[in-house]
Amino acid sequence: MNPSPRWFGSRPLPRPEEDLEDQGLAFDVGTLIERRKVLAGVGLGAVGLALAACAPTSQSSSSSSSSSEEIPDETAGPYPGDGSNGPDVLEESGIVRSDIRSSFGESTTTAEGIPMNLELTIVDMANGNKPFEGVAVYVWHCDRDGEYSMYSTGLENENYLRGAQVADADGVVKYTSIFPACYTGRWPHIHFEVYPDTKSITDSTNAIATSQVALPKDICDAAFATSGYEKSVTNMKSLSLETDNVFGDDGGVKQLGTVTGDARSGYTVKLTVNVDTTTEPTSGSAPGGGGGGMRGGTPPSGAPDGTPPSGGPGGQGGTPPSGAPSTPSDNATPSTGSNT
Repeated sequence: MNPSPRWFGSRPLPRPEEDLEDQGLAFDVGTLIERRKVLAGVGLGAVGLALAACAPTSQSSSSSSSSSEEIPDETAGPYPGDGSNGPDVLEESGIVRSDIRSSFGESTTTAEGIPMNLELTIVDMANGNKPFEGVAVYVWHCDRDGEYSMYSTGLENENYLRGAQVADADGVVKYTSIFPACYTGRWPHIHFEVYPDTKSITDSTNAIATSQVALPKDICDAAFATSGYEKSVTNMKSLSLETDNVFGDDGGVKQLGTVTGDARSGYTVKLTVNVDTTTEPTSGSAPGGGGGGMRGGTPPSGAPDGTPPSGGPGGQGGTPPSGAPSTPSDNATPSTGSNT
């Protein structure tokens, strides 16, 4: 017998037999939007903007090159956690959040590292370069050890450093996280997927843009000189943006974040993401449920195979760990294993 309908305000609960916090991503996103409307109605949005304008400036910075071109499509890598390659965090209630440092659900483990705020501004190129209000943006990256939650050995039950937000009227999404590591074979980076609306985010094939944020070398050098990032120093020595197998085609010029702050107080990373919905996405989730394009690095221990399938691009695969499931990958090797 079907459970009796339950309601939250004017909305029926999609999972009436479950608690409110277990209603799924679509329900969480709807709740977020309703709260924004309420805040806008009482003028709290304007107050927040005024406070932000009064905030102190950062101590150091590294600027990225501005571009009016579309953000390059990149691989989602072998550890997206979006259902295209194994686990799907986008089906879980709690994924809509701005602070992604800790796991949610059954675990509350917090990733350690230098504080980092990430701010992406999504631009709608097909609509006169207006702010792309209402798009959903899913972000994920490796931890201080170069490992990925949900995939690396020992982290299969963690989901930290993953989160989704809905772009506001300015097209902006913001996250609180930690500065990611550099693992073997890949330049330090942050993954993200942009979805056209709140209803489409639970299916990775609906993404209208899949790309990565590149982190500037001077900022990485300063961050990796601090305790906990020692392996990143060694891994960075053999890398450059020009030779990276994801950013190397243009040196990451369209994906290089603007960074302010320092290693002691933390960093703020910003990037403008130009999305053109009139073009066909060329990367992201691979056919047949694979983890995306073939560029990346060697996977973390116990994670999906980083070696391209027969006929895939040469020289970009990583050696998979023993017993890891086979899938197309991003390809690079995090410290104790890693992603791309």
